[in-house]
Amino acid sequence: MSVADDSHDARGDEPWEDMALVGRIARAHGNRGEVIVNPDTDFPEARFQTGHTLYLLRHAVPQAITITSVRFHQGRPILGLEGFRSISEAETLAHAELRIPSRSLGGLPPDVYYRHDLVGCDVVTRANAVIGKVTAVEGTLTRSRLVVAGRRGEVLLPLVADICTQIDVESRKIVVDPPEGLIELNQTGRRNQ
Repeated sequence: MSVADDSHDARGDEPWEDMALVGRIARAHGNRGEVIVNPDTDFPEARFQTGHTLYLLRHAVPQAITITSVRFHQGRPILGLEGFRSISEAETLAHAELRIPSRSLGGLPPDVYYRHDLVGCDVVTRANAVIGKVTAVEGTLTRSRLVVAGRRGEVLLPLVADICTQIDVESRKIVVDPPEGLIELNQTGRRNQ
């Protein structure tokens, strides 16, 4: 069981909130308008390529932006972006999210899910006890965990078939069968006490 993010295409009329997050601009890099990106995709080499179009939110409006150059440093892409030629221009992009249209995402193998498809799903036990709602998915393609907002704080659940026994993206529901004590052990409110 795995999670993935990726791909590209034209945005069309897709609302910003429905687009898939592929990275966040960390900061400007150098004096030629480049930016360092914290990738939020399991396929950064495929996603961040010269000529690809990404979208970012500028003045509350999604704006298309073309990648003009790419190189990787310690797993993070350093991007040149069309229209940004100086460090001061690039600094205005710090912390901006980079997204792509969701409809352009490619198909995935069985038991692999896009992160954005899991966020918002209700998490319940096999006995139908409510644990909470998925707020994020952390980790890599092969080692992911669900971050669930529970009644007593955040709960972290490994995204593995033995624990997450049913995932129904259409119904927005994940059924879990955690080992005894796992929920309490991985509850952040309890761990911080």
